[in-house]
Amino acid sequence: MFCNSVFLRVSSLAFRWGIGRMCRYNLLILRGKIMKKKLDVHPGSDRSHPGPVPRPGILDIAAYMPGKSGTKKAGESGEVFKLSSNESPLGASPAAVAALASLGGELAAYPEGSSADLRRALGDVHGLDPDRIMIGSGSDELLHLIAQTYLGEGDEAVISQYGFLMYPIATRAAGARPVFARDVDYRVDVEGMLDRVTGRTRVVFLANPNNPTGTCLDADALRQLHGGLPADVLLVIDSAYAEYVTAADYSAGEALVEAHENVVMVRTFSKIGLAALRIGWMYGPERIMDALNRVRGPFNVNRAAQLAGEAAARDQAFIASLRDHNRKWREWLVEQVASNGIRAIPSQGNFVLLLFEGGHPDASAARMALENEGIVVREMGAYGLPDALRVSIGTEKAMRKVAAVLNSAGDL
Repeated sequence: MFCNSVFLRVSSLAFRWGIGRMCRYNLLILRGKIMKKKLDVHPGSDRSHPGPVPRPGILDIAAYMPGKSGTKKAGESGEVFKLSSNESPLGASPAAVAALASLGGELAAYPEGSSADLRRALGDVHGLDPDRIMIGSGSDELLHLIAQTYLGEGDEAVISQYGFLMYPIATRAAGARPVFARDVDYRVDVEGMLDRVTGRTRVVFLANPNNPTGTCLDADALRQLHGGLPADVLLVIDSAYAEYVTAADYSAGEALVEAHENVVMVRTFSKIGLAALRIGWMYGPERIMDALNRVRGPFNVNRAAQLAGEAAARDQAFIASLRDHNRKWREWLVEQVASNGIRAIPSQGNFVLLLFEGGHPDASAARMALENEGIVVREMGAYGLPDALRVSIGTEKAMRKVAAVLNSAGDL
């Protein structure tokens, strides 16, 4: 009896010890899971997908959607006319094409780090100091560098209502907040822009001419905008379409850069035949260039782009032919659609914004009719313009086909 009693007591103690140990083990596992879950959760993240997450604000960015490159349909000729990305209708400068051929097998060595030859060519052509010019992999890289260097959490950047979509993307990527100023009849309102400037404003982005409206501020309005800004606010003048402007009172921004310490001018080669190579350039004060060069990556512009860019910059005859072609067919297209109930916004770029305000046809029906003929244009819903289409100026054949389709709009 005594042995049985001892056995039962020992068994009971062992059972309780085992249960307690098991409970403590399970508690440690549960505690570990809770701690892991806490580590996985990041403010603004999706709690159902643990792991690395971007910092707050990144997932609020609407990714940039470029113009469509083609269509499943084609016209009777089987041709497709891409009029969605504001590219050169005459191709690239012959001098730039020849320069690319000279690249040969020079692929093993890094390119010159500052794009010195290209900067000198731009300085010669435009009468600018090459030391105050920066070259980027497209102007988009330069816009991001500006935002990364001059914007941060709690800061604001002022942008016009229909300004280029890369401005709010670069702003939000830097942790800052874009602030939009309403346009007046699709034109940048200088007073409206200045009214949106606060103590938090660090940058003002201005596309001039603007994309996608094509409207443009004259030199006096540009000076008025700059004159209303505090000295610590950077004015970024994006003159991507400067080569196509025919207005006599236009200024691309060089004079303001020369006269002030808080202005930069951004330009691009993409609209003059070298979109495939991604070359942008910027002119600014020495102090700003120094700051941006500290952030710019090494060898950011490849050797092929440097060679072709230098040749294209010096080929002013080709650029003049582009401007003449664009002016002729831009004005022609506006005249053609004006009698059809479609409003064409007067443009200084290599494109025209068409408004289908009457609703018959609407922009969607017009786009589908154009695509049925192999013509690809840019939808404008991302810009808050669902009743509009942007049409790049293309070849004579492309423009005549666009006009023919839109002139039969009443039957759509």
